[in-house]
Amino acid sequence: DPDQLLLRWVGWSQPPDWQLAFATALTRTVSAAMDMAGGRRGSLDGELPRQRPWQRALSWFISSYPLLGGIAAGITLVADAEIARAHGIAVAAVDTEAAEIYVNPLQRLDDEEWRFVLAHEMLHAALRHGDRCGTRDPYLFNVACDYVINGWLNQMQVGTMPEGLLHDPDLTGLSAEEVYDRIAGDLRRMRRLSTLRGKGTGDILGGPLGSPRDYVDLDEFYRRGLAQGLDLHQRQERGFLPGGLVEEIRALSHPPLPWDARLARWFDEFVPSPQPVRSYARPARRQSATPDIPRAGRYFPPEETARCTFGVVLDTSGSMSRTLLGKALGAIASYAEARDVPAARVVFCDAAPHDAGYLPVTEIAERVRVHGRGGTVLQPGVDLLHRADDFPASAPVLVITDGWCDVLRV
Repeated sequence: DPDQLLLRWVGWSQPPDWQLAFATALTRTVSAAMDMAGGRRGSLDGELPRQRPWQRALSWFISSYPLLGGIAAGITLVADAEIARAHGIAVAAVDTEAAEIYVNPLQRLDDEEWRFVLAHEMLHAALRHGDRCGTRDPYLFNVACDYVINGWLNQMQVGTMPEGLLHDPDLTGLSAEEVYDRIAGDLRRMRRLSTLRGKGTGDILGGPLGSPRDYVDLDEFYRRGLAQGLDLHQRQERGFLPGGLVEEIRALSHPPLPWDARLARWFDEFVPSPQPVRSYARPARRQSATPDIPRAGRYFPPEETARCTFGVVLDTSGSMSRTLLGKALGAIASYAEARDVPAARVVFCDAAPHDAGYLPVTEIAERVRVHGRGGTVLQPGVDLLHRADDFPASAPVLVITDGWCDVLRV
């Protein structure tokens, strides 16, 4: 039997438009499902969910605080008591690469205190404190960053600082690196201090606590979010910001120059090239358009002139790749040859200095036997040049390193 029958409708001038009714009901159901998935309602019947205080704090940043609103929009909150217990998270911690903030849902804080906590973790991520640690002690550098961030948030009056967080008015105006240098001398006392994660552990995590995922260009995300937030904050006149915070955000907006560009600037500043002399005693060729106008010629004087030289302390430790070493030597040779430098004093340095003597710039650009490939102690190489009788006391010293070395003084 057919399942579609043509019936005569009684009481209606025309049958209902079932296609339009189906489309309207489908649209309403899908909209309700999307609202429920986004957390705007608790069920399909329209019940609104009860937001947790940390969720309300994050929503406040997105809607009412433009400086961190762009960062908050891309941050994921993970409120899992089991994860917090397993990893020792007392209040909160942040993973910069995953753009996730882990909060302990068992912690009793009000809305203002959660705003302070989330702003604290977002600034850790946006200012890339995990990457700036370098060879410093990670926990002590985390403590130094906490002192700086908490001081900024108190000045900006963002939320209320929970009891027990690190704050010292005497450290106002100092950068995280300067605070680290101050507190690194008293390790026993500093080990007793606690971050938002807990005592003796930092709240800047080294990796996500869940399954690995793919993340792309997080540096650009954090940089753009803070820069746009700062512009909105100042355009809307939302209040004054600490000068140190504004300075760091502006510095993030202008990434550092590549090493080869900085090398060119170094040569321009410290290794001048010989300049020709203009003289009417050696007139230049006259232009055909103005043959009656004499013009001074350019020439290098025949008398003996001082030639520039410089010293090169090259880090040959295991962290320096062969490709990077080759690029560095080639760039040094090309810049030196362009400035008519006859030779440069080259010292290879890892755990001990290896003096290669004065090398013509053409040999530097060719095959050079690199000594070392061990540890990284560059100070003996600089001291060798300082004590050398055949090295001018006023000559500049160029240090080529990837930064993973001891404290260096020139």
